[in-house]
Amino acid sequence: MTSQAVDDYIQAKVAPAHQPIVATLRELMRECAPDADESIAYGSPVWKRAKNLAIISAAKTHITFAFDRGAEFTDDHGLLEGVGKRTRHIKLKKAEDINLVALRDYIAQAVALDRQLDQ
Repeated sequence: MTSQAVDDYIQAKVAPAHQPIVATLRELMRECAPDADESIAYGSPVWKRAKNLAIISAAKTHITFAFDRGAEFTDDHGLLEGVGKRTRHIKLKKAEDINLVALRDYIAQAVALDRQLDQ
């Protein structure tokens, strides 16, 4: 499900060169987490089920795609950055740099961890 608030955020805050990255991330979230709610939280697009799954932050030079429980992921792709107790992220500068296989895996892990909260 898309959100008008997220559409507005993209138009106002995301550089035109980075908008294809955000479009791909939104499509991946619709595909891999179809029951997640897309909204704005903390001033950025977020996808949530029981808890936050992922969040997008726009910077001048890149898009950060962060996973709230990313520290618990198995990172077979070696793309996750961060050293905190919970969150891990990926910085994306160009749409052609998006690793769809890795992102589908990370999103699936985020959904699986979140589903544990349903039980």
